[in-house]
Amino acid sequence: MKKIEKRAILCLLMALVLLGGLCYFIYEDWQDGGKWAIYEGNRDVFADGDLAKGALFDVNGQLLMRNTSDGMQFNDDYNIRCAMMHITGDKDNNISTGANRTFLDRMIGYDFINGIYTLNNEGESVSLTLNSNICATAYQALYGRKGAVGVYNYKTGQIVCMVSSPTFDPADPPSSVPEGAYINRFTSATYAPGSTFKLLTAAASIETLENAYSYTWDCVGSVDYGHNDEVTDMDAHGEVDLEKALEVSCNCYFGKVAEQLGGNMIKKYVKKTMLDESLDIDGIETKAGSFDYPDSGVNLAWTGIGQYHDMVNPCSMMVYMGAIANDGTAVMPTIIKPTNIVDKKIKEVKTAAMEKEDMIDPATAASLKSMMANNVENHYGGSSAFPGLALCAKTGTAEVEGQSAPNSWFVGFLDDPDNPYAFAVIVEEGGYGIDAAGSVANKVLQDIVN
Repeated sequence: MKKIEKRAILCLLMALVLLGGLCYFIYEDWQDGGKWAIYEGNRDVFADGDLAKGALFDVNGQLLMRNTSDGMQFNDDYNIRCAMMHITGDKDNNISTGANRTFLDRMIGYDFINGIYTLNNEGESVSLTLNSNICATAYQALYGRKGAVGVYNYKTGQIVCMVSSPTFDPADPPSSVPEGAYINRFTSATYAPGSTFKLLTAAASIETLENAYSYTWDCVGSVDYGHNDEVTDMDAHGEVDLEKALEVSCNCYFGKVAEQLGGNMIKKYVKKTMLDESLDIDGIETKAGSFDYPDSGVNLAWTGIGQYHDMVNPCSMMVYMGAIANDGTAVMPTIIKPTNIVDKKIKEVKTAAMEKEDMIDPATAASLKSMMANNVENHYGGSSAFPGLALCAKTGTAEVEGQSAPNSWFVGFLDDPDNPYAFAVIVEEGGYGIDAAGSVANKVLQDIVN
């Protein structure tokens, strides 16, 4: 009898060990099954080291790229291929934001229940929120210049345009790839924001300084900070208040406002607007911005103007524009189009949670929106320069040491319920914001609206 009991206990212990091992394996499979499936030695997924499954489509169902056992196949249109290269990736898999790196598990169709099994054994089709025709417009508008264009729906978070330049035709790559072509400048680069940063300084001023709207400064074209340090403007603007200073982009005024705010307050608003954070776009991680916050003096002034050591990511700037447009709350960007009920519900939950990220007060957002509309109407050419667009915007001219011309920024949004789009455009060495970046933004926005 005792012998039977001992054997029963031993069998029970062995069963428990087996059950524990099974539970551990299931947990590991749940955690890392996708990594096991995408091991390059898996010949059901890879051919000669290259992904052989999965396809990528734009929001309208237009094929952007398909993986086959014979290699990557691309869209028939040259401009679309070049415009979408930083999201489709290249044949040598050099681009960190390319689909075969960022969406690898989605492309092979892996899930916990079925593994990599699909009915046609061709992987899965991934649909994006991007409109490839609008991206092609942005690519052509950049006209070979280095820079980036991003547009997204500030109500839903869906990115409709994401283009980086320089680029090349991934179907027929050149023998000598342009310098920097492998970098997705919209997600993976940072730039001095120039005068676009004055929108943050203005927001901090409105919410923390009692004299934000009444404070004026008599701009004579420069402010002397001693020791041969000064803040300069291209013109003497005369007496300006907040709205006028934003319209004419008066450095002297915003330098003085930055002094009133102090470095710690500017830091607080940088963090509040997430300009120093990396954003997650369905697996694509953006580069975080970087800043220094001097206590006083000319460096503090230039910090509030968008120079000194200020560096921002174009995507993060676009999201901040979306927050101003959306009554102070930012919807985080997304690039994957939900294709089933489960995905749609997950997106809805994520969007609802992210909309609680309040970047600025609704009243502050309304003030900035009004002033940005004033910029367009009274300083950027109004309806004659941007016909049919309910545009609110801010230019930026960012000086960069060693460049022959400053970088050109144009950021903003459409105050239009039928076209709720925010955007950020930067053209490297493009000169003054409205000249280069403003022209690119207009072409892209006209294409979206019309």
